Amino acid sequence: MWMIAEGYTAENETSLLNAYYERPAMLELAGDVTGRLILDAGCGSGPLFAELRDRGAIVTGIDASAGMLEQARQRLGTDAALRVADLAGPLPFSDEAFDDVIASLVLHYLEDWGPTLAELRRVLRPGGRFLVSVDHPFSIALFQHMAGEKPKYFETRSRTDEWTMGGQTAQMKFWDRPLHAMTEAFTAAGFRISVISEPPFVPEARELFPEEFHEIEPTRTRFLCFLFFVLEAG
Repeated sequence: MWMIAEGYTAENETSLLNAYYERPAMLELAGDVTGRLILDAGCGSGPLFAELRDRGAIVTGIDASAGMLEQARQRLGTDAALRVADLAGPLPFSDEAFDDVIASLVLHYLEDWGPTLAELRRVLRPGGRFLVSVDHPFSIALFQHMAGEKPKYFETRSRTDEWTMGGQTAQMKFWDRPLHAMTEAFTAAGFRISVISEPPFVPEARELFPEEFHEIEPTRTRFLCFLFFVLEAG
């Protein structure tokens, strides 16, 4: 991700899927965060960090990419609590350090969710919330089928996409898994599922992105893209 950090940051600012769908949906699920200690796990260039901080949260951000964190520092200032940390390994925080953990479009980069979820559960206080967004497993399988592939939906499988942003190209590897594998991993790590959401896009998106919506009926307010969870630490 570091190779396209600057281009990805610019794309993330104004894109339909990030700025007018995923981020508003995540903030809606988070609700009132005033005074809450929040870990932004996989914070990238910090757009969600900034929104949460503006709403009164006390935010710490981690990301495996030093390039993305440099972009975050430029956005958030030198006093922002940002650390390089790999979600696939141990986290540099004490037990029960946070009221909430937010993982925005990050878990689908990991092959094995078990150790990561165990660590995120460890740093959450009992009753704390874990907010997650991931690629919707149904949409991935549908798009692969439409492309003439034969997706093995019920398996955990790798997928590589080529992203070109800001004149730079990177090969991005994802791990797709079925819905039941996601929910089983959450409950095995000690989380209780309180919300599964397929949220609407924001109303102004249709006017801002007319080409993307030309085949979507005017009365429709949702499309198949990401899946959101709100989990509670048991």
